[in-house]
Amino acid sequence: MQLLVVGAGVVGLAIARTAALRGHDVIIAEATDGVGNGVSSRNSEVVHAGIYYPTGSLRARHCTQGRRLLYEFCAARSVGYNKCGKLIVATDAAELAKVESLLAQGRQNGVEGLELIGGNAAREREAELICIGALLSPESGIIDSHGYMLALWGELEDFGGRIAFNTPVERIRFATPHWQVQFGGRDAGTVAFDAVVNSAGLGAQALARHIDGYPAGKVPPRVLAKGNYFAYAGKPVFARLIYPTPVDGGLGVHVTLDMAGRMRFGPDVEWIDRESYTVDPRRADAFYARIRSYWPRLPDGSLLPDYCGIRPKLSGPDQPQADFMIAAEGAHGLPRLVCLFGIESPGLTSSLSLAEDVIDAIET
Repeated sequence: MQLLVVGAGVVGLAIARTAALRGHDVIIAEATDGVGNGVSSRNSEVVHAGIYYPTGSLRARHCTQGRRLLYEFCAARSVGYNKCGKLIVATDAAELAKVESLLAQGRQNGVEGLELIGGNAAREREAELICIGALLSPESGIIDSHGYMLALWGELEDFGGRIAFNTPVERIRFATPHWQVQFGGRDAGTVAFDAVVNSAGLGAQALARHIDGYPAGKVPPRVLAKGNYFAYAGKPVFARLIYPTPVDGGLGVHVTLDMAGRMRFGPDVEWIDRESYTVDPRRADAFYARIRSYWPRLPDGSLLPDYCGIRPKLSGPDQPQADFMIAAEGAHGLPRLVCLFGIESPGLTSSLSLAEDVIDAIET
């Protein structure tokens, strides 16, 4: 089968690599000049355990399964990762009740090793931390996301797949028995494929509207939530990921680490109506206030604007968190076409599990 995957982000790469391993002829069409230039390069690089998501949801299933697959993949291919663990902290009684509910949710989702600990036990692990209790998640960690994407790309090519960079997709139409895909860019033209996967991230809805016959009512709304990050100017004081209780639209301004041990804070949730990648330094005021609820010793002037990302959400403020959307033939009526919408966090963690499901749907 000749398969086109649109988008060379982490999920698109995982899907293409899985298809190539199964013997399919795979091409990724990527509008930019490199891999992971969108959502995939602007996140916390956190490997999520699978705690937060409703049991039975796509997020819960793919995060838990994908996390196991991801650690196995990285260990076997020398991709950098650190299963450093995470503490989700409570600073008052209301937050403690939320943390207790997260413990129950995580256990229902099959997350291993979760433990509710008291404030003293939390401080024994992280001396700078102030809280009355915390949920310890030993399976959470961080990953070299760029190293991971390069490994996926390498395996894709090892099994005969390839990436066409600077190749935007302009129109897709089905003419039995093939999909006719019109490309722009330097090598513009139309090429036939047996199957197509829309993994275009922030551009997934726009691409779906350029698929002839795709029902307009089946294209979900695109809601943009910007997440800003601030770097810490001093020496790191935490060895684990430190998360507050979740907030509307995200998991709260948390402490994350990179593979070099540097410490940063974010993301917050900034609802926006168009794509923007500038961090407003004034947002630091809210960061100081939130961080000091669990780290009172955060020094003045220690937060520096770093970078930001945009979550491709399907739900907006004051709405229930939408699940991943994997739209196969049963959702839109078109053969051998899968569109992925709303693949935000935990998309990185879920990528290998999502890939299996997508190729299963194409092969069915």
